[in-house]
Amino acid sequence: MVENQEKNIQNKIAIVTGGSRGIGSSIVQKLAQNGFEVVLNYNSSYEQAKQIAMTNSNIHIFKADVSKYEEVCNLVNFTINKFGKIDLLVNNAGISLIKTINNTTISDFDNILKTNLYSAFYTCKEVSKYMIHQKSGNIINISSIWGLIGASCEMAYSVSKAGLDSITKSLAKELGPSNIRVNSIAPGIIDTKMNNFLNEEEKKQLISEIPLEKIGTPDDVAECVLFLVKSNYITGQIIQVNGGWNI
Repeated sequence: MVENQEKNIQNKIAIVTGGSRGIGSSIVQKLAQNGFEVVLNYNSSYEQAKQIAMTNSNIHIFKADVSKYEEVCNLVNFTINKFGKIDLLVNNAGISLIKTINNTTISDFDNILKTNLYSAFYTCKEVSKYMIHQKSGNIINISSIWGLIGASCEMAYSVSKAGLDSITKSLAKELGPSNIRVNSIAPGIIDTKMNNFLNEEEKKQLISEIPLEKIGTPDDVAECVLFLVKSNYITGQIIQVNGGWNI
């Protein structure tokens, strides 16, 4: 059975947005190592994207600001023109914002929603057309624990991730009859640059609240992506990868 699953993911085509750093980089490399041809989307991190692509011939880089619909169309068209299909979309691109609501500007709020939420709407809209036609597909949205429980001083970010989870549930129902699965992964505290603002004392405090007593790694999230790729009867779920932090 395992051998059959491994064969089934050979020659599959994936798009990973925000794939040049952190969680996205781990997802790209994990998929490529497991037989996917991966289109690594990046916006400003060309050098990082190029270095990742050099590690595996299955990785192909494409620059696009996924907060802009036209550039998402370019990304999807590039993938279709090169490979003829899209089997997996991983919506990973995202930015954070730590501000009180009174210090959050209209521009801040717009920027967070466009990057974290609108981008997923754009990619799902464009990619799903091809998945519906081929009667198969898999969409995985990288959400956050804050989309489930909210975070103080991160209202805009929490809203964007809650919206992403709503996209997941709605599209799982809408696209299920076309044999397309849609799920979210909601990481907790993961060891990436996004959490560099935490000092050592704050990290120790967080670890004390986590049953597994450790901070997660990008590879923990990438392994969950691979699990969802191979799990043919899971859809519409928000899977938490957080060491038990939200029990």
